[in-house]
Amino acid sequence: MKMQDVRKLGRKFGLKFPVGTTKIQAIRMIQKAEGYFDCFARAENGYCSQKECLFYEECLKLSKK
Repeated sequence: MKMQDVRKLGRKFGLKFPVGTTKIQAIRMIQKAEGYFDCFARAENGYCSQKECLFYEECLKLSKK
């Protein structure tokens, strides 16, 4: 997902991202607005129980790095 897509999604939740907000920070803000943990890119050992999260696949990829 590109940053412009993240911003667009954030607007749907009424979020405004301050200048300098990274993609990871923005996604974590969206996760909180959705009612999930703000855990993007923090999955330990490639495991995450939040499979309904919009960012699940990308999160696991980034967590492995």
